Amino acid sequence: MAAILGAHGLKGEVKVKTFTAEPQKLGAYGPLHDKSGRPFTVKGLKPGKGDEAVVTFAEIGDRDAAEAAKGIELFVTRAALPETAEEEFYHADLLGLDVDDNQGRRIGKVLSIQNYGAGDLLVIAGDSGDEIWLAFTRENVPEIDIANRRIIVAVPEEVEARPAHDME
Repeated sequence: MAAILGAHGLKGEVKVKTFTAEPQKLGAYGPLHDKSGRPFTVKGLKPGKGDEAVVTFAEIGDRDAAEAAKGIELFVTRAALPETAEEEFYHADLLGLDVDDNQGRRIGKVLSIQNYGAGDLLVIAGDSGDEIWLAFTRENVPEIDIANRRIIVAVPEEVEARPAHDME
């Protein structure tokens, strides 16, 4: 849902990058927690630039605590998220799905989805032990079947044509 970027001011407020449709709704999805389950309760929120907000958390009382919180990722339970529409999904729903190519050959499992600024990348843990990175576009990923826990990928021709030793 968000990542704490650092302290803001002297009273324990923090600047966060939100991953919600609207940054000001960060607390609307229910209780937030970090990876270890530690709760974070939104007491106040001021929208910032773009996808950022300045947040007061009940559990962060001063600047020292705010500085120590830098880098913490915040989550909600999957059940707290709204249902998705047809042809929509949450990235978390894709993790662990089987990946086959469009000719029925098994490729591996979805390991993660990354974004370094140029668009989403599907990271696949290949059955042969390698990692495969594929631009997450409709052309490269024509079918997502969450109900049957699988994804079909169309490997671009330039990748298929290259010998395996050239792909490292």
